[in-house]
Amino acid sequence: MPPEPFFSGPGLDRADHLRANETELRRLADHPGALELVWNDGFPALDSDGRLELRPAGNSEFFLGLRDGVPVFSSFQDEFADPWKAFSLMAILDARDAPVLAGALSLARWHSRHRFCANCGQLSHVVRGGWSRRCSECGAEHFPRVDPVVIMIAEHDDRLLLGRQPQYPPGRYSALAGFVEVGENLEAAVARELKEEAGIDVSDVTYVASQPWPFPSSLMIGCHAKASSDELTIDTNELEDARWFTREEISEGLSGSASASFQPPPPAAIARTLLEHWVQLEEAKTGP
Repeated sequence: MPPEPFFSGPGLDRADHLRANETELRRLADHPGALELVWNDGFPALDSDGRLELRPAGNSEFFLGLRDGVPVFSSFQDEFADPWKAFSLMAILDARDAPVLAGALSLARWHSRHRFCANCGQLSHVVRGGWSRRCSECGAEHFPRVDPVVIMIAEHDDRLLLGRQPQYPPGRYSALAGFVEVGENLEAAVARELKEEAGIDVSDVTYVASQPWPFPSSLMIGCHAKASSDELTIDTNELEDARWFTREEISEGLSGSASASFQPPPPAAIARTLLEHWVQLEEAKTGP
């Protein structure tokens, strides 16, 4: 089975069948046990155990879904924490609440940036419990967008290619990634990004797993590819450095060893999941 990265999974019963029923949405909002997310400095608030903080629902615009039959809502937000600052919170976030946080954060950010109709420019209003906006002038309905991003590990001679960007903490290396372009499939996007950023040609592109990434609203599509050569031509506009790591080096990095040759991506990132999955597959082949 493919791995399940952080932020993945259902989280709540999204109850899509209830969103178009305004009467039902009002009934859910008036439910005596209805809850809403607490926000703090542009990010959903967490308690000391890393669980999402919830309070009795007030005048919340967005219906997130049902948790054990209880409706859960979120409110409109104008300001959001920088994603790099949010990493410290994600480090303590309980994995059970991660899908809810991802949905709420992406939904709130989309509404804050798409108040006006893309068709005629007039102000639109929230419908379907926050899962779309409708223009009162032309009637166009707009839905939250998701931006597909390929993120991939390229393999050559039992080594993986990893790169680092200038904003990474010292020693960190991660999988290469890039947005899928218009008219492009996933395999072509993987091959193009690896060629552009590292100068390598790849084949046998395979899907591994995907992850919603709410900064602001990407779908990270994790892939594996085989490189025809290990010669690198690094695009320094995209990467500060890139190099090949052996299986032993990656295992050591994932273990947190002080002598590791690199620092792996954090557990919340699908890049970490890709590395762990690659190591585990080989361990399963070789046995104890």
